[in-house]
Amino acid sequence: MAYLLQNGRPVLASPISSGRYGHLTKGGSFKILEKERTHYSSMYGRIVDARGTMHYFMRFCGADGMHAGYLPGYPASHGCVRMPEQYAIAFFNSVGVGTPVSVFGRTSAGRYYSDRSQSAFLRRPRFGPPIGPRLAPPPPPWWR
Repeated sequence: MAYLLQNGRPVLASPISSGRYGHLTKGGSFKILEKERTHYSSMYGRIVDARGTMHYFMRFCGADGMHAGYLPGYPASHGCVRMPEQYAIAFFNSVGVGTPVSVFGRTSAGRYYSDRSQSAFLRRPRFGPPIGPRLAPPPPPWWR
């Protein structure tokens, strides 16, 4: 989550997608170094040699920044903090160059896909449960 604070109190919270394994988002205390309504990545894009577009870009550390982008439900960026466009616009309009940014927390490897819908991974049994009017329920766990 990304939080926008005003006088030390949160006024806006946005879901995010941070850096994926191998491109983790750097943690620490930073400041907004630059703001661009439409920024073009010099390193990453959708197609080889194409420059990726990042709207409402707020650079805070090296090439890393916050910007509008796709949130698949797990860390997926090359180090930036992606957020939904409406939140990126609100953050962009509320902060200025020099605004403090704190990046903290981490996502363990086991949580990379935990936000995805589990229904896609569950298989439906071919037959109903082995409990019915003619079958006794299984014994309680302490019995086994």
